[in-house]
Amino acid sequence: MKIIFKSKKFILTPSIEDYLQRKINGLGKFLGNFSEETIKCEVEVGRTTGRHKRGDIFRAEINLSAGGRMFRAESEREDLYTAIDEVRNELEQEIKKFKTKKETIFIRGARSIKKKFGLSSLARFKKRDPNH
Repeated sequence: MKIIFKSKKFILTPSIEDYLQRKINGLGKFLGNFSEETIKCEVEVGRTTGRHKRGDIFRAEINLSAGGRMFRAESEREDLYTAIDEVRNELEQEIKKFKTKKETIFIRGARSIKKKFGLSSLARFKKRDPNH
């Protein structure tokens, strides 16, 4: 997985970069269907200013492209680590949703083929026998 770090109005320290690296590498277990060469992750962290009366607001954004599919999440929080955790969790949910949708489509297709060819009596939407 190729990871690109960017920062805006903020100095990216090695400890923050290491924390980001660990969080993003944790997403690898959900991306098992994609090859490592096709996964590209762009991480942008920064400080937003100008519209808040006091304190700093940190922004974290992750754009992950894998196999031609784009996953994106962003978060703004008062604590940078909280924003990173939240954006990672959003991305995890998006990836899980995509995988579940893909598996459901496969299962529905398999059922329709079984139904069409009469291979399985357990296939859904089977026509009922009018004698029963």
